[in-house]
Amino acid sequence: MAICDRYTNSQEDAVEILNDGFLKIFREIHHYHPSYSDVVSSFKGWLRKIMVYTAIDHFRKNNKHKMVTDLDNVVYQVQAVDENAIQKLSYEEIIRAIQDLTPGYRTVFNLFVIDGLSHDEIAQHLNISVGTSKSNLSKARRQLQKILFKRNQIQVARNAV
Repeated sequence: MAICDRYTNSQEDAVEILNDGFLKIFREIHHYHPSYSDVVSSFKGWLRKIMVYTAIDHFRKNNKHKMVTDLDNVVYQVQAVDENAIQKLSYEEIIRAIQDLTPGYRTVFNLFVIDGLSHDEIAQHLNISVGTSKSNLSKARRQLQKILFKRNQIQVARNAV
């Protein structure tokens, strides 16, 4: 479910991806052969791969026309502090911020940063150009930075009250 949750911004879509993924798994389980001696880890990797590809299929089917969004040209600069900002973020905060990305940016970000696919592989899976994949990743990072900055400003304002 965590994999499916990363690729959507709604619980209903994540559940739909999960159900579709398990349906594929049950249909294809007879084709599964462990890739290496650790059968459990091999199965987990196979399951993960199916869920990622199911999320890609869901994205293509439902969001292919929502690939971009307008970003304003404002550049935010956060003052450096002694504590690493990433250390202050919880897993849930990071996932929620990723879910707030537009669907095209979120998909490319997940595939590149979290799932480790190359831009060539992403372009092939999403039927986009390599340049579009790179551009969407760059824009996703900027948008994610904006989202986290805004959330930080809201938290600072709440703490000040």
